[in-house]
Amino acid sequence: MNFLVRLLISALVAFGLSYVLPGIHIDTFITALVLALVLAVLNTLLKPIMVILTLPITIITMGLFLLVINAAIILLASKLVDGFKVDGFWWALLFSILLSVTTSILQSSDKS
Repeated sequence: MNFLVRLLISALVAFGLSYVLPGIHIDTFITALVLALVLAVLNTLLKPIMVILTLPITIITMGLFLLVINAAIILLASKLVDGFKVDGFWWALLFSILLSVTTSILQSSDKS
């Protein structure tokens, strides 16, 4: 149940951000739900591998390279999900930051 709530929150935030950010395009709320599911799968399976492979550069940049990994995952999701389009790397970076911060705030307030 907790996973479904987190998925729904992520979809709502992603759909809302598509209205705020001109470089992010999500066609329907169903597309946002599919995007949230794809991002969950990519973050579970692919992100740990990418973090391990880029560990030296992540250490050198004091963790800032993780933002690049997040943006790369967003760009990969835009290739996998029909109806979700990102206009470039910088939009993916901004989208990933805002998505992470907003969902974290909403999920932390959900627990209290």
